[in-house]
Amino acid sequence: MKILFITDLYPVKENEKTTPRTLFDFVREWKAAGNEVDVIKPNFILNSFLRRKPFYKQGNYDGVLNLNFWTPFWGKIKPPAKKYDIVIAHMPSGILYADKLGLPFVAGVHNSDLEILTSPLYKFHFKKRLETALKNAKAIACRSFVIQKKLLALYPEFENKTFVAHSGVDEKLIQPLNASPAIAAQACNNEQVKTSPPHPSPLKILTCANYKKRKNIEKVLVAAKGLEGFELTVIGKGTDCKKLRKINPDANFKGYQPHEKVIEEMKKSDIFILPSVGETFGIVYLEAMASGCITIGTKDDGIDGIIRDGENGFLTLPIATEIRKILLNIKNMDDDRLKVLSYNSFTTIKQFTKKKVCAEYLQQIFKIM
Repeated sequence: MKILFITDLYPVKENEKTTPRTLFDFVREWKAAGNEVDVIKPNFILNSFLRRKPFYKQGNYDGVLNLNFWTPFWGKIKPPAKKYDIVIAHMPSGILYADKLGLPFVAGVHNSDLEILTSPLYKFHFKKRLETALKNAKAIACRSFVIQKKLLALYPEFENKTFVAHSGVDEKLIQPLNASPAIAAQACNNEQVKTSPPHPSPLKILTCANYKKRKNIEKVLVAAKGLEGFELTVIGKGTDCKKLRKINPDANFKGYQPHEKVIEEMKKSDIFILPSVGETFGIVYLEAMASGCITIGTKDDGIDGIIRDGENGFLTLPIATEIRKILLNIKNMDDDRLKVLSYNSFTTIKQFTKKKVCAEYLQQIFKIM
């Protein structure tokens, strides 16, 4: 199958670290499955500088056609000479560009699209253009259950052409079911009660994100401060590091860590928590589940719907007191409850490998188109 993929959320070069690789993973898996995929990256020059995104000269970079624009696609855009079976466009710039081609296309909707559709800042221009493009799209791939719910609340007429296109994890990251450190520690503690006075090991909490306000790292620090039986590790970087250290001096701040080191830390942790808001999806939650962590996400945000509160993880409001309640609840869970929670998390993550979600993406398109 020949696929044209259009988005500005795509790394032009392999070693590019500042651009998320979630959409890159779709393309790589589709190619691995035998499909032919070409990528167009439409880039607004001013936007690149304002957001400090990597800037590249116009041209083809190993199959990624980087096209620079001063204006947001005013006028006509010539369709490609090559014939494609499917055109898939993600992010507002990708969707607007695809709509200009006059070809049938699938629109991939992220939080940034919802922002354009709801923020007064975009009311008089971009909102109308994006609405038109979504109406013209043959199918709409929402990047999470929450995004689908919010989009259909705005445009219920899109119901029959929307589906959810999740991200996935490398299958090799998924730990065996009995590898969960939380269950092992709890079982050990239960055994100690029978034979000697208990000396429970502290439960290891991990949170990982760049220090942006919407990530709510400070809420985790407040929740864990002074909490007996827990050790908190924080991975990430940002300008608020000094401020965050003052909130909870007992937390272990490790700064920026490469991806493989983050995964290693997850495997050593019992609980992963990130109560961020405004997430399109949040692959880090899946990686934590794959690593055997009890995983805590945010209610009504990207991971909600995959994590089911109390069944295969927990969902919280981004409030320190609520987070603290969940941590104490986990600490007081008996061995059987932990085993059920771990089993449910394990069976869930097995359904969200990169290979499975990428195949499902194309199957959903075929069903609609």
